[in-house]
Amino acid sequence: MAAGTLYTFPENWRAFKAQIAAQYSGAHLKVASSAPAFTFGQTNRTAAFLNNFPLGKVPAYQGDDGFCLFESNAIAHYLSNDALRGATPQAVAQVLQWVSFADSEIVPPASTWVFPTLGIMQFNKQATEQAKEDMKKVLTVLNQHLNTRTFLVGERVTLADITVACSMLWLFKQVLEPSFRQPYTNVSRWFLTCVNQPQFKAVLGEVKLCEKMAQFDAKKFAELQPKKEAPAKKEKAAKEPKPQEKKEKKKEEKKPEPEEEMDDCDAVLAAEPKAKDPFAELPKSTFVMDEFKRKYSNEDTEKVAVPHFWEHFDPEGYSIWYCQYKYPDELTEVFKSCNLISGMFQRLDKLRKNAFASVLLFGANNDSSISGLWVFRGQKLAFTLSQDWQIDYESYDWRKLDPTSDECKTMVKEYFTWEGEFKHVGKSVNQGKIFK
Repeated sequence: MAAGTLYTFPENWRAFKAQIAAQYSGAHLKVASSAPAFTFGQTNRTAAFLNNFPLGKVPAYQGDDGFCLFESNAIAHYLSNDALRGATPQAVAQVLQWVSFADSEIVPPASTWVFPTLGIMQFNKQATEQAKEDMKKVLTVLNQHLNTRTFLVGERVTLADITVACSMLWLFKQVLEPSFRQPYTNVSRWFLTCVNQPQFKAVLGEVKLCEKMAQFDAKKFAELQPKKEAPAKKEKAAKEPKPQEKKEKKKEEKKPEPEEEMDDCDAVLAAEPKAKDPFAELPKSTFVMDEFKRKYSNEDTEKVAVPHFWEHFDPEGYSIWYCQYKYPDELTEVFKSCNLISGMFQRLDKLRKNAFASVLLFGANNDSSISGLWVFRGQKLAFTLSQDWQIDYESYDWRKLDPTSDECKTMVKEYFTWEGEFKHVGKSVNQGKIFK
């Protein structure tokens, strides 16, 4: 069963498709839609995010095993089960047909009509009227198809229903007032049936249908587009001769738009490497992590690296933590379990300078557990110091160890060498991963 994180911004209807599919299939899905886990416009501009999702768009999915997907339909398909994808080859093709129909026939006119009412797009009367006509054609097709059907494909909810319903969500909430939807009773009945399913409700909440068609709000649009107002004001005050003023205005109005977009992007990207080091406030430590890592990589672990660690370890400047994966019952094949560890390490790349870890998989297929030892700069659990490090750590239980205790000394030796009794585990070591 799939398990991972969905990155998105709040109320993103495209992300709803994947979330609802996961509700039906039972896929373990964490949603990162707000700080500190994810900040739209910032997190999706970072090098770490772009490395996995080159377009920087959301929704984007990253599995606990490191598997990455972008494009909402692909994510929803991956998180579905066979019943949602279609029980027969014909049903699979029909589901794909309606998913494509939603993208090509519903989304374009819906965006043209709805976006201006939300203040995120300029109103164009001709385009909006055309969008209304296009939507009437779409609704007619759907209404005819649903005349003798409860759902779009087969007798149960499929990805076809999830995708088309989500594509139409803002239409029903913003502009499809009773008089407009009256000729399409089958569509309204189908939509209400879908959004009142428990799996839909768990994601969408209570969906209230539009009572009155929302209109373009010029004031709201202006508030959401403040920067576009500024250049025009400057030009008015700057020049007196009217003919020249017009020329200057045209010249200036063309400039700001690309510059604005570039400036916003560049500002976020430029800010990322300059972001405050979470460890900057800590006093200098006598323990040189890089020196220990060199010893660990190049010399005998038990005879050289472990003694070096204890000889130079600074308990004031560093802390040692034990972690244990919370969901051992979900661990199946060994290779998949190992991918969980690798995926976590990949997402923590910027922590390497100030941390070291040995995380081990114990047992065998369908009877395994994951636990490990982490050494962090400072006395706090390091993951809480940066939003980029918080994706996986909540899947583990964490306990700070006393470096003077026999328990800690035994654990350091066992986890660093991958050898020992591991009495607290009760299983033999299968394999492991080192974070350094």
